Formats: sequence, C-alpha cells, structure tokens
Amino acid sequence: MAELAKEAGITVRTLRFYRERKLIPPPRREGRIAWYNEHHLARLRTIGALLERGHTLGGIGELLAAFESGRDVGELLGLDAPLVPPWSEETPVRLTPEELADHFRNDITPENLTASLDIGYLAVDGDEFVHISRRLLDASTELVNKGVPLAAVLEAGRQVRAHADALADLFTTLIRTYVLTDVLPSTPADGPPAPQDVDRIADTLDTLRPLPKGVVEAELSMAMDRRIRREIEQWLRACGGEGEEGREGEPG
Repeated sequence: MAELAKEAGITVRTLRFYRERKLIPPPRREGRIAWYNEHHLARLRTIGALLERGHTLGGIGELLAAFESGRDVGELLGLDAPLVPPWSEETPVRLTPEELADHFRNDITPENLTASLDIGYLAVDGDEFVHISRRLLDASTELVNKGVPLAAVLEAGRQVRAHADALADLFTTLIRTYVLTDVLPSTPADGPPAPQDVDRIADTLDTLRPLPKGVVEAELSMAMDRRIRREIEQWLRACGGEGEEGREGEPG
C-alpha cells in the first residue's frame, strides 16, 4: 500500500479512504500480503485527474460504477446522449484472468483470446477482461462444458454475428421504409431532428422492440425442429439400412 501511494503521489491515509469508498478495487491477496498492480495505479491517476477538473468523490464514484457496469459514461454526464434508448439489454461482465480460466479451463489459448477480442466478445481493461454479455458468456461456458471446443464456439459466434447483422439490416430497412416515412425525410441533414420527431422515433421503436426478437425466436425454433427431425430421420434410415444389409448377408 505504501509503494502504491508513493507512485500515485498521495498519502497512505488517502489511499485507505479511497478503498473505504470503493473507488479502487480490492488488492489481490496471498495470505496476509495484499498486492496492488498497474490497474490500481491507473485508477488512482484517473481519480486525481477528475478531482483536478472539479469532480467530487461522490460524482467520481458514480462515473466509475457506470464504467464498470457497462453504462455509457457520456450519457451519465449528459453528453452525447443517444436519441433513442439502446435496443440491447445485455449486461457486461468483468473477469480476472483467473475467473476467465474458470469458465473455459484449458481452452484459454492465445489464439482463442485473439479471436474473442477480434469478434468483440472480450475487451481488456487494465489487468481484467470485460465480456460484452452475461448471456453470451453463460451460453459459451455451457457449450464448452458439454464438450464443444471454445474455438468452435467462437467460430459459430462469428457466423451468428454476421447473420444477426443481416437480420438487423432487414428489420431496420422495413421500419425506415414503411413506418417512419413521414419522420425521417423531414429531418434536416445539417442539424439535429426536431424534438417531436425524436419523440416519435423513440416511441415507434419502443413499440416495435419486441417484434424482431419474437420473429427471430419463432423462426429459429421452427428451423431447429425441422433440422432435428431431418437428422433423426437420416439416422433412422442409416440404422435401418445397416440392419437390412446384415440380414441379407446372413447364411440361410
């Protein structure tokens, strides 16, 4: 703690105060020894910079909590607020390298980490990882536990992402072409839309929000039914064919 405080240019008493306010994460402990690292030092320097700009410790705590929970910090500050609420309701997950290894065991390889970062499933924050979605993390973990290699899960995720982008383009085109035709053309190209137009767009998208999800879930469920039936029928035909060949080859 003394070494960290010296590096950050603060007193040990101030560092303890920040810890009590939960402005910095707890250290890694080995028995009675508490280890701090570059992530803690970066956090302390961020706090110092925000204090110099006139932020209070309470406000800094809100900013850090927003960052750690995946909320938009600009929105919290009232800057660059989105015109409409985000469509996604996914919750990011912060993981230490040890926690990430607990999820995927021996599948944590440089190649898989690179693929996860490339797809956007993982991001690096100091000495921790941030997974983009609790639901995707849970699904990936379950597939790996069932015996699917993580590399195969990531490749499937890459393909699902491409299909999801295509579906989003399809639904967005439908909404833009047939639902918001009287709003979007009236929006000036060199300025923000009028408040009533913003309200209309937000209300419309909020009403339509469940529909694409419902359509995709219904179609995927029925597609899985069709595919599983075909797989079972092919398996049964293969088993039946082998049985016929065996009976014809038996001595009579």
